Amino acid sequence: MEYVIGIDLGTSSVKVLLVNQQGAVKHSVSKDYPLLQQQPGYSEQDPEEWVQKTIQALKQLITEAQVPSDSIKGISFSGQMHGLILLDDHQQVIRNAILWNDTRTTPQCKKIDQQLGGKLLEITKNPALEGFTLPKILWVKEHEPEHLRRTSVFLLPKDYLRYRMTGELNMEYSDAAGTLMLDIVNKSWSTDILRTFDIPAHICPPLVETENCVGTLSPEFARVTGLNPATKVFAGGADNACGAIGAGILSEGKALCSIGTSGVFLSYEDNKHRNFGGKVHLFNHGQKDSYYTMGVTLAAGYSLSWFKETFAEHESFSSLLEEAALSPIGANGLIFTPYLVGERTPYADAKIRGTFTGIDGSHKRHDFVRAVIEGIVFSINESVEIFRNYGKTIDTVISIGGGAKSDLWLQIQADIFNTKVIKLQNEQGPGMGAAMIAATGLGWFPSLKECAETFISIAKTYEPNPEHVSRYKAFYQVYKDVYPQTVAINHQLFDLRMMDSSTVLAK
Repeated sequence: MEYVIGIDLGTSSVKVLLVNQQGAVKHSVSKDYPLLQQQPGYSEQDPEEWVQKTIQALKQLITEAQVPSDSIKGISFSGQMHGLILLDDHQQVIRNAILWNDTRTTPQCKKIDQQLGGKLLEITKNPALEGFTLPKILWVKEHEPEHLRRTSVFLLPKDYLRYRMTGELNMEYSDAAGTLMLDIVNKSWSTDILRTFDIPAHICPPLVETENCVGTLSPEFARVTGLNPATKVFAGGADNACGAIGAGILSEGKALCSIGTSGVFLSYEDNKHRNFGGKVHLFNHGQKDSYYTMGVTLAAGYSLSWFKETFAEHESFSSLLEEAALSPIGANGLIFTPYLVGERTPYADAKIRGTFTGIDGSHKRHDFVRAVIEGIVFSINESVEIFRNYGKTIDTVISIGGGAKSDLWLQIQADIFNTKVIKLQNEQGPGMGAAMIAATGLGWFPSLKECAETFISIAKTYEPNPEHVSRYKAFYQVYKDVYPQTVAINHQLFDLRMMDSSTVLAK
């Protein structure tokens, strides 16, 4: 039996999957690493943590799976998007990685808008938002100019990990699309954008296709992990592109709901010239010459994690979800907005913060849990609504991630989205997409679509309940009123908190 490994480099952990030629997961291992948050709005990580935790996970995988290393033929990657890693002339990391959920770059986004205007949307198909890579580079240029002067090349998280595994420096299109520097249609770095902001073209790495074999494991990396140095390494894709591949979102009409740290609603798109007015993202797919559109909730699963750590530290997620079933639709009149780290779709607001609205003395913890779950899905539904308003048909949604682990949560998705929701038999999220990239790159299958036919199967289908749909529509309208009614208050509180933080730092 031959195998591939899918490596999913996430925001809070790296997960490695060992998958056979039938798409069955032989074994998996996950290793956590910390976020570094020096002040509100900052989110960084030490790239060396990714490398060392990946080495540990692969060593454990090889030991516990008990398969010969030469039976593992290929490796590929899924990775958290947008994070900025700067390397010097010796390929050493210059500073900690600035992550996708870092929101310090509002002034840089305003500068991008002022200097490029509508040209940015024309080239990149996306607006200037704090999460993207270009604003991070401009922040470094303004606040740490010596670091940018030392920069030989910038990379994204999984591309740095792949470099450490192979010694090869490159970036593939699905992740490069999230930098705000890629000409998405022409699949090249935009000279117009680089010239406008005086960014040296040489710091942009060579571009490759997702399925490209970019080399084999370095002898040293093979030695420390127990892998075979002849193992082929394939470029891989952005986490959302790999999530789409792993869920079989490879043709028009299919959509994906992924609830991890962030929440993503993603739809396959074969028209690269479709214009959503910047309200949702348009990125290159991991499938060659394809695209996907995407709306993002920044704090989806993170909202539930935050609630658990803050109010139910010793409870399991499964027990919390069981508890939520004790509360009715609408959580007894309690609404939660999941803006814990700002929001992206549809508001693109780095300063907005979350709320519980409607609290009274009769509410119990199970109402709060249900409100959090419903609020996450309400937020994602704002992306669904945008797609439908632009004429896209959303009649089947494949759900992956934490939101697919609970029957209650899956039914809530079906009722709020008012569409059929599918749970997969062997759902492994972006990690499975990475494994499928390796399997297809090795030639096990002629295409990702044919790989999906073998690797992906349906476990259960959830149909919307008409009575529930009607109730949720009423609560959803209330949910949508919360943002405009609280935005000014939240911005004032954010500014006051930043002033307090600045005072503390000055001392």
